[in-house]
This record gives sequence, C-alpha cells and structure tokens, in this order.
Amino acid sequence: MRTNPVKRKLKNGEPTFGTWLSLGDVYATRTLARMQWDWLTLDMEHSPIDWYQAAIIFGAVADAGGVPLARVPRGDHDLIKRVLDAGAWGIVVPMIDTVEQAKAAIAAAKYPPLGDRSVGGGMHSMNFDASPDAYYAGANDEILVVLQTESPRGVANAKEIYSLPGCDAIFIGPNDLWAQMKTVENPNPTKEGHEALIQQVIATGKEVGTPTGMHVMTADQALVRAEQGMQFIAIGSDVRMMAVEAEATLQKLRPDDNAESVVNY
Repeated sequence: MRTNPVKRKLKNGEPTFGTWLSLGDVYATRTLARMQWDWLTLDMEHSPIDWYQAAIIFGAVADAGGVPLARVPRGDHDLIKRVLDAGAWGIVVPMIDTVEQAKAAIAAAKYPPLGDRSVGGGMHSMNFDASPDAYYAGANDEILVVLQTESPRGVANAKEIYSLPGCDAIFIGPNDLWAQMKTVENPNPTKEGHEALIQQVIATGKEVGTPTGMHVMTADQALVRAEQGMQFIAIGSDVRMMAVEAEATLQKLRPDDNAESVVNY
C-alpha cells in the first residue's frame, strides 16, 4: 500500500505546497498532477463538481503519483465518507468552529475503533495501489484530516480543536475569516486585526504541535507564510493560474484596458 508523503512531511515539520482544483477538468488536473505539487485539493465546497467528476479526478492525481485531497462542502459523515470512498487521500473540512464539529469530522474519516467511517467502496484502495484488506488496515494511518479555522469563534476554540487526536493540520480560509470578523457594529475589520488572528492560529499550532497553513495567491506569499512556520499552504487554483496568465497576456496586448480580475482564488 502506498503511504501518504504529505502526512510524513507535516509530522517532520516540513512545509508542503499545493493548489486548488476548481475547474473539475481532467486534462488540467492531469497536467498539474505531473508537476511537483505536494498535493492537489479538489474544491467540492464552492465549485459545481459532481461525484463522478470527483472520482475521476482523484484517480487521475493518484495515477500520476500525486496526493489527491478533497475539500468537502461541510463536515458531515456522508460527505466525508463519499469522497474518501471515491479515492481521496484526505479531506479539508470548512467552517470548524467547535470541538464537537471537529470530533465529528475526524471520526467520519477514521474506521473503527478510532472513528465511525463505514466499510465499503473500491476506488479508495485502488488509488493507494492496495487490496481492500490492506486499505482497511492502513487507511487510518494514511488519510489526511485538515480542519479549517475560518472565524473568530474557531480561533477562540483553537487550542482545544488543534489538540484533538486525528487532527493532522489546520488550514485558514482568509476570505471567510475576514467575512466572519464583520459585525453590525464593525462591518469593516482592519487588516491588522485579520493578521492578528492569523498569527494567533500559527502560535496555537506551534504550542500544541499541530501544523497550520492557509490559502495565498502567490509563491512569494507562500514562502513568507512558510517562514512564519506554516506547513500546509495552497497557492491559488487551476482557474486562477489560467486567468492570471491570460490577463497578463491581454495587458500586454491592450495596456489601456484596466479590467479587474475575474477570479478570487
């Protein structure tokens, strides 16, 4: 059975770099999977990707020797079970604000006695080049569980969440963290306040020994966050990389056109 190199790097204190798959396109995925990304995460939270697409994409990444991950829409047992049974090597779970939410997500990714993931499927073992029996015996050690901190409430509960057994890494969604900071009294949070929460996440991760990371837009930003101690860092997405290159080309062709970017990440 193949082992998950991302889990090993995180445990060894090494930074890992990946990108988001938002297009749901097999050709684009196969291209990226042959590059030196540590992992590729299929975004099933914000992209219109169906289950069949997801299974094909997980297989394309695994067959190329890569590590396919999935960001699920939420931390429900059935969603986590389905992406893992479809062949994902790990999950990224959004909007984890409480210990109870974190425990439920971790349990859904683990077979008994460590969790309550049900037994079934076949693509999961195929993507690990393993027999079903070998997969069932080794999956709890190889499946990556990444929980997202995306609100001040999540930051407030960080120490208890990050200390949970089975939490392999924490990932900040900076846009949602910014949005969740807004209140009726303070609809425009400051950049300084936003960065202070990010630094609090990094500090808590270091305190309890849990790797942290976040989504950034450029390689330079990724290196800065790695220097600060982050280890699970996403740079843009397949659609952003396409759009940025296209926009740069058009800017040279039409320098007077000041159109805004069409993508967020």
